[in-house]
This record gives sequence, structure tokens and C-alpha cells, in this order.
Amino acid sequence: MASIEETSRLGRQIVEDAKRHVLYSWSVQDAINPIAVAGAEGRYFWDYDGKRYLDFASQLVNVSIGYGHPKIVAAIKEQAETLATIGPPMATESRSRLGRLLSEVTPGDLTMSFFTNGGTEANENAIKLARWYTGRQKIVARYRSYHGATAGAITLTGDPRRWPAEPGIPGVVRMLDPYTYRCPAGHPDPCPVCSGGPHLEELLMYEGPDTVAAVILETVTGTNGIIVPPDGYLQSIREVCDRHGILLIADEVMAGFGRTGRWFAVDNWNVVPDIITVAKGINSGYVPLGAMVVSEKLAAWVRPRYFAGGLTYSGHPLACASAVASIEAFQEEGIVENAARSGEILGAELARLAEAHPCIGEVRGLGCFFGLELVKDRETREPLVPFNGSGAAAKPVAEMARHALANGLYLMSHWNVVMVCPPLTITPEEIEEGIALLDDALSIADQFVA
Repeated sequence: MASIEETSRLGRQIVEDAKRHVLYSWSVQDAINPIAVAGAEGRYFWDYDGKRYLDFASQLVNVSIGYGHPKIVAAIKEQAETLATIGPPMATESRSRLGRLLSEVTPGDLTMSFFTNGGTEANENAIKLARWYTGRQKIVARYRSYHGATAGAITLTGDPRRWPAEPGIPGVVRMLDPYTYRCPAGHPDPCPVCSGGPHLEELLMYEGPDTVAAVILETVTGTNGIIVPPDGYLQSIREVCDRHGILLIADEVMAGFGRTGRWFAVDNWNVVPDIITVAKGINSGYVPLGAMVVSEKLAAWVRPRYFAGGLTYSGHPLACASAVASIEAFQEEGIVENAARSGEILGAELARLAEAHPCIGEVRGLGCFFGLELVKDRETREPLVPFNGSGAAAKPVAEMARHALANGLYLMSHWNVVMVCPPLTITPEEIEEGIALLDDALSIADQFVA
């Protein structure tokens, strides 16, 4: 058995090798100083020095079931022993079962799935299929969005992460977001942007509705602020799409599989999209997996036709087996219901923190999917970190996150929004622990309030 000194030395070597030989995403490489993770279980992970961290971010909002779930681990082992890999032209039990399960848990008549390696590829294939089906080229996407990092998906993405990749694919046009705290339309009543349909109708007037194949949106915006649409927004977008023969694509890569306290975020508003894209919570990232799930209308159209898309690892047996086990665990253990109950506790506790900390401008969210918008001044709503802020401008939130990490709380933030997105299996006691640590960390951000 290795000594504490040997284990600690191994952790330092892992970090040194990572900094020298691994290219990290969305990062300045010289600034990278990752945690060497030795293990994880439940809602915690720990480093090679034995320090434990309560994960209040589910990593990249994907470890929804928590770490080391025995049912998923067992399914991966069993599948590896039975059939570790096979090509996508074959039929496998795990992929067929997963396709059937997805048709059962997704809303409405979403019935056929194309399996991918993650959410980015699911979105790539969704816009391709929408263009083939409609014969149109334009895709409407929103500004405060993230849809992935490959050529098409990064063009769909509205936030500044798309800038280095421009020019992107042609045909993507943008609409504004239902961001009621900072409404881009100045929030008249009723607001044409935040009610959805009027704003989209105006955009279609400029673009020509017969040129638009699809509208793609994150049902609840993820990293760009945890923006929950007002009631009626999605219904209004759905109605406009139907009126003009435009497909509605719901990107639920982050918001799906119980994250909002419902199986899918669209279920909160009883809206059925034509295509839903999923990943992350489908199997909590135990093996890379995503899916594009399409309606019966699209399935009937594509069945007699050539599908011009494919991936070597589409429907990989290990990935599908882990997702089958995950969905079954969700059903058997009431994980979606636990997310809803946890959301009630989180909502109340975060509201209490907002009363105590002047840096909090707004609390918003559903289920285990909350955001704290931090401000310098509640009256003016000036952000604590400016839009796309980095370096010294990002210091207030960066220092707060470092303080939390030093005390054993792992957070995810994006500019001036701190995301509170723990695994859906979190317990009330763990929420209490996390809230106490977050309360302490927010005192650091309070020091930067005007």
C-alpha cells in the first residue's frame, strides 16, 4: 500500500504531465492547474492528498446520477465481457433497448434515435436533418446559447466562444433571448422578445419564413446564465414554427434527464419539439454518448431515404449499456422526483442567501439547475463580472470560486453567473453542507459590491 507521501507525489506528477502534454478545452494553457482526481463516489470526488470536494456542478452539469453508481458500473462490466465493441451497421441488444427506452421517456411522439458521441454531434445531425427534410437552409439560433464546438455547432452557438471559429457555416441567423432580468428589448409589457412568438415572427419577416428550416434553442439556457423561459414562451415559439412549417429543435443536452425536476425541460411547459438532442445526463458521462431523437413525422420521412450521416462509434455497446442502466436506475430509484424535491430545498436556501448577500442580483432555476446572477449594484444591475470578462475583470467570481474550492466545494461559473447544479441524487444533508460552504464563499464576492 502506497504511503501518503507516495500518493501525493503521484498526484503532483499527474498534474505536471497534464500541463505538459494535454491540451485543455476553453482555457489558456499556461494558466491551467487542474486537480489530480484519485477517485469519486456519490456526490464527492477527492484528490491524491485525500481532500474531498462536494460537487455542486456535476462536473460539466453531466454527472447527474453521481459517481460510481453500482448499476451503471456493473452494466459496463457485463457489456465489456459480452461484446465490448461492434460497428454501427450491426444490431445490438443495448442499442435497441436504449432506442426503445428513449421513445418511452421522451415526450410526445419522439420515437427514433440517432446515437452520437456527445451533444455537439447530436446538434450537428439535427440541423442537417432539418435542412434535408424541409429543403430550406436557414437555422434560427439564440445569442445566449451553447450548442457545441464542431463547425456547425459552434456556429449555432451564440456566445463569444464562436468568435475564434468564424466564419462559420452559412445560413445561421439569430434571435434574442427571454432574459427577463436583462431583457434586450427593455422589457415592455407584453415583451415581444420574452414572449417568444412576436420576436420570432418579426425575424421571419426579415429572413423569409420559407427559407428557415428550424429554430434551435436550449429549452433552459445552460452555461450562458441558467435562463428559464417565462410561461408561454415555448408554446409561442412552437405555434410560430407550426404556422410556417419550421422544425423546432430542443437542445436538452444539459437540461434533459431530470435536471429541471422533470424528465425533460420541455415537460415543464407541455411542448413537444420535432427533434430533441440529448447527452450528458443520458448516462452521466460514464461512457461518451449523445442522441438525436426525432418525431414520428421525421422518422416516417427518413425511413425510405438515404441518411447521409454516420459515426464509427454511433451506438457503441458500452455507451448504450450504461445509458440503459442509467434510465432504469432513474425509474427504479425515483431520481427525477428527487431532483424536483431537491429543487424546492435549493430554491428556498438560495433565496435565503440572496437576502444575506448583496452580490446576488437574482436567483433562478428549476430542479437541480440553478444560477446566481452576481452584481456590483442591485439597483443598476451592473454585473459583478462584465460580459465575456476575463483576467482582472473576472477576479471577483474567480476568487470566490477559489475560496469555495479551498474549503471543499466545487463550483462552476460563467462570467457573473454561479451555477448551482449538483447531482440529482444529492441528499438534503449534502445540500445543507453545500449551501453553508457557498454562503461562506459568497462573502468573498460581497467585498466587490459597490
